[in-house]
Amino acid sequence: MSASNSLYQHFLNHRTICTDTRSITKDCLFFALKGENFDANSFAAQALNLGAAYAVIDNPDFSIDQRCILVPDVLTALQELAKYHREQLNIPVIGLTGSNGKTTTKELINAVLSEKYMTFATKGNLNNHIGVPLSLLSLTEETEIAVIEMGANHQKEIEFLCELAQPTHGLITNVGMAHLDGFGGFEGVKKGKAELFTYLKKHDGTAFINRNNPYLLEMTAAADLTKTVYYGTEANNTISGTLLKTDPFLELSWSAEGESHQGKNYQVHTQLTGAYNFENILAAIVISHFFGLTPAQINAGLSGYQPKNNRSQLSKTDKNTVICDFYNANPSSMIAALANIESLSADKKVVIIGDMFELGNEAAAQHQLIISEAENTHVNTLIFIGKHFFEEKGQHRGHFFQSPAEAKEFLTRESITDSLVLLKGSRGMALEQLLPLL
Repeated sequence: MSASNSLYQHFLNHRTICTDTRSITKDCLFFALKGENFDANSFAAQALNLGAAYAVIDNPDFSIDQRCILVPDVLTALQELAKYHREQLNIPVIGLTGSNGKTTTKELINAVLSEKYMTFATKGNLNNHIGVPLSLLSLTEETEIAVIEMGANHQKEIEFLCELAQPTHGLITNVGMAHLDGFGGFEGVKKGKAELFTYLKKHDGTAFINRNNPYLLEMTAAADLTKTVYYGTEANNTISGTLLKTDPFLELSWSAEGESHQGKNYQVHTQLTGAYNFENILAAIVISHFFGLTPAQINAGLSGYQPKNNRSQLSKTDKNTVICDFYNANPSSMIAALANIESLSADKKVVIIGDMFELGNEAAAQHQLIISEAENTHVNTLIFIGKHFFEEKGQHRGHFFQSPAEAKEFLTRESITDSLVLLKGSRGMALEQLLPLL
């Protein structure tokens, strides 16, 4: 490891990593990362004064005493430290990526595996070049299986994160119209996500494949994967599932191949909404089955999981039932969310959707597509928020607002009550500010 061995020794004695002086804890290691608008080297002394044991810096001008550890580059040191720490742990690491459903699938896998194992899963969506190292450094000697989420908005990013996390197993939830700007179109998305398969092939890893997804089958063949475990709706899979009910929560039955499961179907009631989560649930089942959990353990983990983080979260307010799905959005997930509210039963339905980001040259066409999809949905009220939607409003039905602030004024005047409401948009739209009005 090019990060010094002494840095790893410091880490072993001080296992909490902090990168923000607002969250300093006693005896932590502070890494002075640079941001677009700040240089955390200048906060090293403050971090030490607040109780950090050491500050890792890359500018000698900010070294105040021997508690400052000088490295050539702080971010590289953090990444190399995480990679080295990962190499000390001989455990399965499940690498997980995809355009939609990553975080929900990760949470489901973790919820089920934890019925048998001491697990660790990426917190929140710490899934980038900083988040993955922080996740890896959270692994301890007690961790038996880790689930590491890997996000990307350009090619070679998944490849880099795999080199850090060194997954032994992997799953791509799906490939869709997300981060088109950075990836250079849909084919670029496929190529970028497939970097996980390339890594698994090179290192004799096992991939879990949704046989119902033609893109994933194409990518599996292109990577020449040999260690594969399939799941889907047909009987020729390791795990096969049937969706029984979607309103308001998903119920399904599933079966597993193998003599001990012959002819047996296992039924489970979940607390998840949205038919699009069916394949995420199957992914959690196939991985847990692979790692030796019993059907009873699997169903206990699935039925006990409660979604949070504003992803497919059904919330009852004083006035309405709201599908809180405003953590993020892209065309694929937006179409799925619209199809979901269409399938649910309610006397009155309202769709409130915000702009989708990072679509590059496709932005106008994709927002126009979503407006058309929404218009074809049988709902009482349509509300579109954001500059992209506003620019495409034309003669379309519905209410169009350039900003959430304008929408708030409207919702204050025109109160929505006794309705099933879909609230969805890209994270940058901050649609949670509308929730108090619903």
